[in-house]
Amino acid sequence: MSQEKKYLTTASGAPVGDNQNSITAGHRGPTLIQDVHLLEKLAHFNRERVPERVVHAKGAGAHGYFEVTNDVSKYTKADFLSEVGKKTPMFIRFSTVAGELGSADTVRDPRGFAVKFYTDEGNYDLVGNNTPVFFIRDAIKFPDFIHTQKRNPQTHLKDKNAVWDFWSLSPESLHQITILHSDRGIPATLRHQNGYGSHTFKWVNKDGEAFYVKYHFKTDQGIKNLDPKVADELAGTNPDYHTEDLFNAIEEGNYPSWTLKVQIMPEADAQNYRYDPFDVTKVWPHEDYPLVEVGKMVLDRNPENYFAEVEQAAFSPGHFVPGIEASPDKMLQGRLFAYSDAHRYRIGANHESLPINRAKSPVNNYQRDGFMSHDGNGGSAPNYEPNSFSDAPKETPENKISPYEVSGFADSVPYDQDDHYSQPRALFRDVMNDEERERLIQNFADHMSAVTREGIVDRQLENFYKVAPELAEGVAAKLGVEVPASVKE
Repeated sequence: MSQEKKYLTTASGAPVGDNQNSITAGHRGPTLIQDVHLLEKLAHFNRERVPERVVHAKGAGAHGYFEVTNDVSKYTKADFLSEVGKKTPMFIRFSTVAGELGSADTVRDPRGFAVKFYTDEGNYDLVGNNTPVFFIRDAIKFPDFIHTQKRNPQTHLKDKNAVWDFWSLSPESLHQITILHSDRGIPATLRHQNGYGSHTFKWVNKDGEAFYVKYHFKTDQGIKNLDPKVADELAGTNPDYHTEDLFNAIEEGNYPSWTLKVQIMPEADAQNYRYDPFDVTKVWPHEDYPLVEVGKMVLDRNPENYFAEVEQAAFSPGHFVPGIEASPDKMLQGRLFAYSDAHRYRIGANHESLPINRAKSPVNNYQRDGFMSHDGNGGSAPNYEPNSFSDAPKETPENKISPYEVSGFADSVPYDQDDHYSQPRALFRDVMNDEERERLIQNFADHMSAVTREGIVDRQLENFYKVAPELAEGVAAKLGVEVPASVKE
């Protein structure tokens, strides 16, 4: 008996015309708030679990400082980067992505790398990972992606069929999954890994000139990774291995540090660069935009209370300071909304006034009331604006964002470049050595060996073949299957 084909709808039953691309102003314009399907997906996704974070549930944190070591004031007017020697207090939270609060530290998973700078102009949050790219490039796909990393709705077990089904149908994930299944997929400790802003951000200097930047935190301890067998053993014997290592290192005075470097692209270059500079699945080759040193981050103090400081820490990519702004990166555009919305749900509308999140600079706004308002609630001051009170907070027009031109029709449009293969190909063939390539192939095969649903392995082998035939052939041989003949035609 044939069944009527189901069509995708919103929660109110309206048919969805495009579930892969956000509605933007042209190819590179910002995401439009009229995309109610996107907002519904992100808002519902943020409310799916109580009370731990939906992603990055398990984490470790530490306090420290950031010190400027190189003059970058010609690129940005951000006050905390304004002069060599300037120090800014900061807090960092490291995390795994897919596991729950009690999961093991040493699983193969990206690591969150979230830094909160308590600047004199408000908090600046740089919320990235230990990889320079991501699995997807449009926030509308994020809830679906994370669902595949969590538990099957029927069995409540991790589901590699879902993982590889999604990845095989999302070839933009190839760059990230190649990094994830390389040696760097399991760092030896939280201290021995790099951190990245991943997205492209905009810097604006005091003259209004704009530059696009990518952030790289290079570990001063050197890169070290775990053998998968050792990682599996630690997951069973000491699932808090990374958390313990970070705490003990700082407690013993062995303060870990990272050197922050940035790639800087003049605004005009973005129009004609060989890769879309706002595609978070891509890197900017260093020969095009070399790393420029900015400063040093040092972690020198452990939290006094894990819940109050690490668990209640709330980071948002939307926390900017004058001189640093968003780019049209579609994944970033969605995160600007999603992160703060998740915190409002998880720890309340007044999460910004919790001690770990509260800015060190004055906070003056007209937001009032809500659950757990615990800081005076604005007292007798007015709760509206504009107003005629001379001592009430007023706008500062000089801190408006740097304008940029947008064009095109409002529509659900994909990125206009679909080269998902050349960068993972360069990583596989040019960056990795023979031993690293062999371990990558083995790691892919080990992960894919549990896939049982028909067609998924063949589809992923086709993706691998487009990266490099020898990658597909190597994985297929380990799995005891053949690369489909149609792929080679």
